[in-house]
Amino acid sequence: MIDHLTTSGIFSLDGEDFEVENNVWIVGSDSEVVVLDAPHDAAAIASAIGARRVAAIVCTHGHNDHINAAVELRSLVGAPVLLHSSDLPLWREVHGSVSPDGDLVDGQRLSVGGVELSVLHTPGHTPGGCCLYDSEGAVVFSGDTLFRGGPGATGRSWSDFPTIVESIRRRLLVLPAATRVLTGHGEETTIGDEAPHLEEWIARGH
Repeated sequence: MIDHLTTSGIFSLDGEDFEVENNVWIVGSDSEVVVLDAPHDAAAIASAIGARRVAAIVCTHGHNDHINAAVELRSLVGAPVLLHSSDLPLWREVHGSVSPDGDLVDGQRLSVGGVELSVLHTPGHTPGGCCLYDSEGAVVFSGDTLFRGGPGATGRSWSDFPTIVESIRRRLLVLPAATRVLTGHGEETTIGDEAPHLEEWIARGH
């Protein structure tokens, strides 16, 4: 089971603010779930969760628009917040001395409600960016690593275009072509739809 909602707010980086809409993915069963990203509105996310037990709040990366409701959501639903340790500096810009509860590690497996998610470390958009792959369901939750039409943004602090290209090439485009790509913003796509365009992205540089 995959539930989806969007929340709206501000993404801030390098002294600039941008209005954004973020996808929140709630994955599991009728009784227990994991929440993928906690942007902007903890109450709305908690309402979408309902009475289900939350095994973890998984942050795909440390940009403020993916984590700014994580601490409040943790209090509302009593679940640990997980983040790759390489993104702790970004986390601290938002939450100061309040820490996540655990690390996301490449190859880690998160099992909840009959779904098993494998953690794929895909740096480039941020150093600790991660995707979550459900091989049985043929779905990858790509955070801000891969979108319909290309890689996540680089060119700002903490990001690197050659790194994200290698992450996509080695970790995502090797997945089966029919794999759904459920993104951190915007519409979903598939691996098969995006894979033919890798060299175009490299040529354009973003």
